[in-house]
Amino acid sequence: MTTDETAPEIAPVKRPSPFASLSDRPFRWWFVSQVVSASGGMTQAVATAWLVLQMTDSAVALGGLTVATMLPVLLLGAVGGSVVDRYDRRRILIWTQAVLAALGVGLFAFVETDTAGYWLILAFSAAGGLVMAVDGPARQVYVLDLVGRERLASAVSLYEVILNTSRVVGPAAGAVVLVVWGAGPCILLNAVTFLVPLAVLLVQRPPKRDAPAPRQREKGAARAGLRYAWSIPMIRSCLLIAAASGIIFNFGVLMPVLTTHEFHLGSGGYGALLAVFGVGAVPGALLAARTDAPTSRQVGLLAGGTGALMILTAFAPAVPLLFAGMAGIGFVSIWMIAAANTLVQLRTEPALRGRVMGAWTMALPGMNPITGIAVGALAQVTNARIAYAAAGLLLVAIVTGSRSTLLARADA
Repeated sequence: MTTDETAPEIAPVKRPSPFASLSDRPFRWWFVSQVVSASGGMTQAVATAWLVLQMTDSAVALGGLTVATMLPVLLLGAVGGSVVDRYDRRRILIWTQAVLAALGVGLFAFVETDTAGYWLILAFSAAGGLVMAVDGPARQVYVLDLVGRERLASAVSLYEVILNTSRVVGPAAGAVVLVVWGAGPCILLNAVTFLVPLAVLLVQRPPKRDAPAPRQREKGAARAGLRYAWSIPMIRSCLLIAAASGIIFNFGVLMPVLTTHEFHLGSGGYGALLAVFGVGAVPGALLAARTDAPTSRQVGLLAGGTGALMILTAFAPAVPLLFAGMAGIGFVSIWMIAAANTLVQLRTEPALRGRVMGAWTMALPGMNPITGIAVGALAQVTNARIAYAAAGLLLVAIVTGSRSTLLARADA
């Protein structure tokens, strides 16, 4: 007999399914509830932006609405993360869903009675931002509690599918409700959608996986979490990538100007560009979900590739190349951000995970107002092509500056 005949067959390595996390019943119900809740949030965003524009006819006022919502997340994300590390994540989320629903009902009442002024809308937005500072990291870490380390990549990637679906479905649904029934029902619809995850949280008591026991309050816990996140080169690099990536996902800043001023497309072209981004993002997220343990090298290559694609797309000479480039950015950027999120959670000490994900929330979406103002100002001084290319160059610069951490062949 030859050597080939006696050699044992080597079974092919089976890659994990991108839908592996959905086999877990508690996560499956949580996933469905997040689809509903995320779309509802976008409907309220449409309504409040329309109300502010009707009241003020000012782009600056619209910017103030974004700042009011995101500034608490940026300033208090680490504090919110310390709360997540101290208390049961499920109970935290029960309270945050209830408060967010109550805020929605309250704002609806003011709108329907014609007593909602600009500053009142800002106050409700800021209150929602305060809740999000706790709710954001709690949602991130709760997913790990539900599915465990082995299926975290699948869960995080599917959540990115939710977000991108909501960016398309939410505004479309919000626009229909706004036209047919008005701004108030859009806000009420968002309040009602919070009842879906609230019901799931109340009914289900899933086992906690890899979750530390609740602990006493520690002085300086939030600062300790930020110091820890910044002291670990891999986590620090991923946070910088997340902060820079806000420019990609903040569709209301550069993309409208790029579409109308540089490529001379109307509102239909803008909507089509958003849809193309979403179409590219879905397979990117599903591919990310097939990797059970992403590496820092993978994140670095994806971030560098995203930045390079942004630069090329910014200077696309024709509309078909713009659409092709945006589909590519959607594909690579979602894969990148899902891999980075998973990597950070897996590499963080369990006792500090809430605070580190609080720092993640501070970076994305918390940094959106700052990065949005920066690229918006650059577009005003130069043009949208240069501003979008500069955003891509920033990602490339972060990867280059962190190459010893992100591009090393062996993960530390």
